[in-house]
Amino acid sequence: MSTPQSAPSQLPEANTKLTSSQHLNRSLGLFDSTMIVAGSMIGSGIFIVAGEMAREVGSSGWLMLSWAVAGVLTVAAALSYGELAAMMPQAGGQYVYLREAYSPLWGFLYGWTLFLVIQTGTIAASSVGFSRYLGVLWPKISETNYIVQPIHILPGYALSLSTAQLTAVSVIAFVTWTNMKGLKYGKGVQNVFTSMKIGSLLAVIGIGILIGWRAAVVKANFGHAWTVAGAATGEHVWLALLVGLCVAQIGALYAADAWNNITFTAGEVRNPARNIPLSLALGTAIVIVLYILANFAYVVVLPFNEVQHAPSDRVASAMMQAIFPSAGSALIAVAIMIAAFGCMNGMILSGARAYYAMALDGVFFKRAGVLNGANVPSQGLMMQGIWAVVLLSIRTYNPATGKYGNLYSNLLDYIISAALIFYILTIAGIFRLRNTRPNAERPYRAFGYPFMPAFYLVCATVILMVLFVYRTATTIPGVIIVLIGVPVYFGFKYAAGPR
Repeated sequence: MSTPQSAPSQLPEANTKLTSSQHLNRSLGLFDSTMIVAGSMIGSGIFIVAGEMAREVGSSGWLMLSWAVAGVLTVAAALSYGELAAMMPQAGGQYVYLREAYSPLWGFLYGWTLFLVIQTGTIAASSVGFSRYLGVLWPKISETNYIVQPIHILPGYALSLSTAQLTAVSVIAFVTWTNMKGLKYGKGVQNVFTSMKIGSLLAVIGIGILIGWRAAVVKANFGHAWTVAGAATGEHVWLALLVGLCVAQIGALYAADAWNNITFTAGEVRNPARNIPLSLALGTAIVIVLYILANFAYVVVLPFNEVQHAPSDRVASAMMQAIFPSAGSALIAVAIMIAAFGCMNGMILSGARAYYAMALDGVFFKRAGVLNGANVPSQGLMMQGIWAVVLLSIRTYNPATGKYGNLYSNLLDYIISAALIFYILTIAGIFRLRNTRPNAERPYRAFGYPFMPAFYLVCATVILMVLFVYRTATTIPGVIIVLIGVPVYFGFKYAAGPR
């Protein structure tokens, strides 16, 4: 394995240890890559996070600004990642960038967190989201309709199997199986479902703006767009607004996350020096525009207090019901199911490539680095699917209320800040590699360097600092999850022996 100071020609290609008949196939074109970027980003988040964001910022103007900030940060990060992707066009993506910019330990800590929570937790969340909205159409699919009643295994935790959980497990198994059959199946599903969910999101936007537009609501929401009801006054007002804007980024950045998944599949992209940076730019731009328009649709149909207090934060459902009282819930349920399925496929397809690269480096289970006859890391896909099923099978339990939650939901809350740390480190890695490898071949250079990457670093660091101060209960556990990976890393290194 090369050190951070080695020349780019010494970077290990992901398939150098494989025979000529067993290698990753570069069969992803620009359209396929863009669909992975957009499809991995668009999940159920855009339909629900606006409620909590609206409560944090307190007005329609600040809500729209929150999405604009998240959009600028996301596109800035994606344009910056393009340089690293073009410089190191191999399987593993962000894991490889951190490994090469800093050390193998930093790369592993990201990959560890990816497998433990980020990727698998999002797969679990998407599968359960699919099941919940299928339950709108078929009420027997429910998280409270148990096949196996909750079995308490530890204080505050239980195992259960509801009809919703069973549906989620079945969907994960099916999508994992289709991806094991070969990249052409995985990318085919991705292209179809991403196209469908872009179309369904456009339909929601069009219905909201063209059919649901309410002049009185628009006047109320935008007549005082920057006035926050009940906000702090005096010298503390701007601090309160800054905190609200930063905390609101949790929802926006979560809904717009996973755009980096295309970098995991870099070893299978044709002309990666061109297609990965371009797909990152196109995919993130398309999704951010759709997200801003979707939130605009919400606030031209619903009074702002209804956005803030939509039942179960299902803002899109509330909007559609306001327009179509009898069919609104069913229409949005179908749209969210399509979005959740496509997101899940993108996450399953790409995540296994990161574990594949880790396994070849000797810092993950060896079987994850083996390709099957279809030239895909089938064992890594299976490991990912099994762990996602474990996460959705374990329920949290609150004795005070007697209610059950989901382990993956808590873990995703914890890990948001940690994921932001990795984004910051990766983009800072551009500056580091420019210094340590000034002569490295860079077919694409970060747009607006050094100002654009520096802008992201400053803004993301401010957001991170605010979260550590005002959301300590969730940020500290996320850092602990990452740090637990340190002894695990040395355990893998010891098991692998001398290299």
